[in-house]
Amino acid sequence: MIAFPHAKINLGLYIISKRPDGFHNLETIFYPIPLRDALEIVPSGMNIFFETGIKIPGNQGDNLVIKAFKLMERYYPQIKPVEIHLHKVIPMGAGLGGGSSDAAGMIQLIDQLFNLKISQSRLSALASELGSDCPFFMQPHPCYATGKGEILEALALNLSGYSMLLIHTEIQISTAWAFSMICPCPPGNNLKEIISKPIGDWVHMISNDFEVPVFQAYPQLHDIKQQLYDAGALYASMTGSGSTFYAIFEKSALPDITFENATQSTIQ
Repeated sequence: MIAFPHAKINLGLYIISKRPDGFHNLETIFYPIPLRDALEIVPSGMNIFFETGIKIPGNQGDNLVIKAFKLMERYYPQIKPVEIHLHKVIPMGAGLGGGSSDAAGMIQLIDQLFNLKISQSRLSALASELGSDCPFFMQPHPCYATGKGEILEALALNLSGYSMLLIHTEIQISTAWAFSMICPCPPGNNLKEIISKPIGDWVHMISNDFEVPVFQAYPQLHDIKQQLYDAGALYASMTGSGSTFYAIFEKSALPDITFENATQSTIQ
């Protein structure tokens, strides 16, 4: 069985308050984009995991796909060994949610392969044990997210009439560091109301709280955002805690622009 876990971008990201459990309450809109990994599982005599595509650093056991499989094994002992193949396309540590999406895809594939017939609410609860944004990736729709990112409200938001440019730099941003640099504060605007306004108005009304400390530490990232606006972007922002940027353009207005030490992809 095979799944194609998708990436996401954040349309606005506000860190509202620190929670007693050490996490933060936030407000954002998760928007799915068609940048996808490939994840395949087949029955096997023993558990096997291998990767292709972008090289994943670190210990294999720290991969969220492996953690998702072990989580499912713990709750459902009828699960048998599988061979897992992850082909990585979504950059890691980029604010695109690739690891969380892979974990959600793994949970869904296990449910299907072993005919566990787990309810959607239970699947989402399992996903939340692996990451606050994992429940979002159990479905393909834009969502207004609050709490740690796990409280989701579906939105009727469609950006398919526009083109999008993704810029992924080689700069690695520590999420823990980024959160430590934020002074939590409720946003001054209603994100759900603003998102219904023309995209060209978003620049004055929607922001990502992480941009302030990240731009102070890495001024070259601020330059990327400015170049995207200079090239005609209707709206441009860093996604998550970075360091990937996205820019939304009119459908026929994608610029011929390149950035040093960065990879680019377009979404038409």
